[in-house]
Amino acid sequence: MQMPTVADCLRSAALTLSGGSASPRLDAELLLCKVMDTSRTGLIVRAADPLAADRRHAFDDLVARRAQGAPVAYLTGTREFWSLTFHVTPDVLVPRPETELLVDHAVTLLPAGSAASLLDLGTGSGAIAVAIASERPHARVTAVDVSADALAVARHNAEALCVPRIDWRLGSWFDAVPGERFDVIVSNPPYVAADDPALRALAAEPSLALTPGPTGLEALSTIAGAAAEHLHPEGWILLEHGCEQAEPVTCLLERHGFARIRTFVDGSGKPRVTAACLPGSQARQPSTVLSPRQEIS
Repeated sequence: MQMPTVADCLRSAALTLSGGSASPRLDAELLLCKVMDTSRTGLIVRAADPLAADRRHAFDDLVARRAQGAPVAYLTGTREFWSLTFHVTPDVLVPRPETELLVDHAVTLLPAGSAASLLDLGTGSGAIAVAIASERPHARVTAVDVSADALAVARHNAEALCVPRIDWRLGSWFDAVPGERFDVIVSNPPYVAADDPALRALAAEPSLALTPGPTGLEALSTIAGAAAEHLHPEGWILLEHGCEQAEPVTCLLERHGFARIRTFVDGSGKPRVTAACLPGSQARQPSTVLSPRQEIS
């Protein structure tokens, strides 16, 4: 019997995944790239080659796990973010493209060449902290997470990507940085409500990084309530949140004395990041190069 080719296996896998994945062909290609240790271009070049039995079995196993809901990033062990390849495990949330908006605005607030300080709360895989540190090598970046396992993944990523200067701290939010102040605070905290049906599709990812409680606003409220004590005057806070949380996050920041509050939309036009300044004179504005369509007020 003739062994199935690379192209045959991809077609079969895409069909298997078509019922539960938004991108079944891409998922199949990424999984086969993992098994064959090649690129997607390599799959095209070798499309007519037979796939050896051991690799076919390994591929079938990954496809079956993907069909059961395992994220592709966990199956391949990697995820690209900010044009960097990050190692990911079930101990950390899979980095999302929309979170690059948070990095973009943070980089704008950190002058190139300066030793400004930045705090990343809930760093997870370290994607945000490492991406910012790679763009602003002179900045002093501190990253916090309550999970020791997550911090181990983050440290690994920083070392693998040759970004060694980050100060990693274990602890819950600001408890890890008592008495310290920063020029910029960023966070992509858990913000999904406990009863949100979307959690079913995210069951493979750590619940601690997804939902903080019944409303989804608990972590955002905690961070907004304590941030002023950890910012220098004229410092900025940038919070990622759900697309329906811009208004309550704005209210939280106003309640705790922040000003110049602005919300920015992600690539799909959804409100995703809110920035606010601790009052002071001559505060820097975030991302002034963006067009008005990328900002809502």
